[in-house]
Amino acid sequence: MNSVVMILAGGKGSRLGPLTTHRAKPAVPFGGRYRIIDFVLSNFVNSGHRHIYVLTQYMASSLIKHLNRNWNITGIDAFIEEVPAQMRTGGHWYLGTADAVYQNLNLIWDNRPENVCIFGGDHIYKFDVGQLEAQHERTRAHLTIAAFAVPAHEAHAFGVIQVDEDGRIIGFQEKPEHPSEMPGRPGWCLVSMGNYIFRTDVLTRALIRDATEPGSSHDFGKDIIPKLLAQGARLYTFDFGASRARGEPEGVAPYWRDVGTVESYYQANMELRSPVPTLNLYNRKWRIRTAQRDYPPARFVSHHGRAPVTVHDSLVCEGSIIQSATVRESLIGYDCFIHAGAHVEGAIFLAGCDVGEEVTAHRVLADKNCRIASGTKIGVDPDRDRDRFPFISSSGIIVLPKGTFVPPEGPIEFAFDLAELLANDPATAEAMRAFEGRYTVSDHDRHSYTSMGPRYRRKAQPSDEAGRLTEFEET
Repeated sequence: MNSVVMILAGGKGSRLGPLTTHRAKPAVPFGGRYRIIDFVLSNFVNSGHRHIYVLTQYMASSLIKHLNRNWNITGIDAFIEEVPAQMRTGGHWYLGTADAVYQNLNLIWDNRPENVCIFGGDHIYKFDVGQLEAQHERTRAHLTIAAFAVPAHEAHAFGVIQVDEDGRIIGFQEKPEHPSEMPGRPGWCLVSMGNYIFRTDVLTRALIRDATEPGSSHDFGKDIIPKLLAQGARLYTFDFGASRARGEPEGVAPYWRDVGTVESYYQANMELRSPVPTLNLYNRKWRIRTAQRDYPPARFVSHHGRAPVTVHDSLVCEGSIIQSATVRESLIGYDCFIHAGAHVEGAIFLAGCDVGEEVTAHRVLADKNCRIASGTKIGVDPDRDRDRFPFISSSGIIVLPKGTFVPPEGPIEFAFDLAELLANDPATAEAMRAFEGRYTVSDHDRHSYTSMGPRYRRKAQPSDEAGRLTEFEET
């Protein structure tokens, strides 16, 4: 099919703060070695697409770096290109999802496609897009929306769809307070995944018309889809629940997660390390591609005759060392060091983290390059945790921003570059104000990009009086 792909990757993901204080949501690490954006890109590449634009906006630096270094498609008439917001249509950035595509209509016209695939870049899933395109052609649809059934109590966060017996859309509610349930399936709603395939001429006319509409929020769910429906356009759903990516076994339900909150992000990561993971990362016929790093294999080693390493139902990524420690139901990213006597349970360490000797860390979500000093206990005493850590989810997940240092006692220390961002980001500013005077900020010689993992070790001299890490040498 002659299609061009536009991936919307400019979102901030405020509900994932502080993980998104310094990066766009699609750039957030996932599963120890991936980024969220890798899943949608892998879906399109595995489906045979080679004309892909990634539209960026908020905090796009790390996302662009990841794309440039790891997602180069070489060959004739093949590309994955990042497209920063450029204010092509006036003195403003993207005003909504529809406006993001409207401001880049020139790219669509350059390619002259029959159809345009518009997908979000911030969900975790496998999807053979060819199946969606085949149905789109078969039904002669103007727009086909990938849809999925979710429990009714979750549907208020999505666009809720009503369809007839042929799958044609007859009603659409954008994030309704009281969503309509599916006929014959009480307690469930059919919701939009935010993934669309438009016939190009229909999309172009709708975007140009919407751009001049007074009061429009310039959003596909709030504006474009309801207006097309009211005009009698041929809108259909594609049942994602009936799809199957190549290499997936028969009878296995397709996987899709909206990792928009700390709770959902944590749970989706935890699902990967379960004995029978619901998202199969080992399917060689549907690879999830990402950065190829030159790290050695993960290492499990007893330290000076101490107890052997114990690892239960966990994932440990390349370059990491587990040294006479216990790791249960956790995810250890690449380039991490778990020292002797540590007990890590229900935790996520993204990359470059250092967990000291005799540390207890339960239900911790640590961004990159965090260090927990020897003897520290986290996740053991909820009252003490609430007094020490500004970012704790509703279920008690303790979130450590990138580059955080946690001493055994006293205030935690934020890296100086992250501290400023955290204090000014609306998603985290209130928590930072509430904790003013209860945290410290590092000197300018230690920033959040300093890895604390196996590539570094402490010099012989001890830390300073505040318990801060003072000097490193690279090994």
